[in-house]
Amino acid sequence: MVLFRYPRPLPSEITPREMYLSRRSLIGGAAALGAVSATADAATLQTHPGPYSGNLTPTPHEDVTHYNNFYEFGMGKADPATQSQAFHPLPWTLEITGLVRRPVRLDVEQLLRSPAIEERIYRMRCVEAWSMVIPWDGIPLATLLKDADPDPRATHVAFESIVRPSEMPGQNEALSGIQWPYVEGLRLDEAMNPLTLLALALLWQN
Repeated sequence: MVLFRYPRPLPSEITPREMYLSRRSLIGGAAALGAVSATADAATLQTHPGPYSGNLTPTPHEDVTHYNNFYEFGMGKADPATQSQAFHPLPWTLEITGLVRRPVRLDVEQLLRSPAIEERIYRMRCVEAWSMVIPWDGIPLATLLKDADPDPRATHVAFESIVRPSEMPGQNEALSGIQWPYVEGLRLDEAMNPLTLLALALLWQN
């Protein structure tokens, strides 16, 4: 993650609406599969109930883990589940740099041991007109950003994915409108919203 001050864009730099919608749908699928890919057992996490878990019935586990948009593994909804066997989620490092006073570098094992992990149940609504209710274990993104102490000049947070074509077959394909690494962003106030969660695992009662 990189915090920065976003300059006023030129008209030629504004993302077309159709591409924007496809990118936003990709985020939801990527977040879901990212949690599924983690090898840590959610039962070993030191979690506590979060303040934003409603009385919702979770979507069946099979649907959550087999209906995703994660174009790094292919364009089909089932591709993330069927094409991700070669992907190695560990080791993994999270960095927060840019306009911050205290740059952060954390190994995923440190994140999984964090006392800030919360249990939350969220309804995710996709622009493709489908939704899922998913139980997450994660850390409020604001907690990590506050640790980095953003500079007052910072206005946005940029997120950048990894590029591993040997493990992510979709990155070997010529996908129209997508360039790797995948980059997305939030305004700083959106990133600091208490509802914004860095998901680490799916929490499921078998």
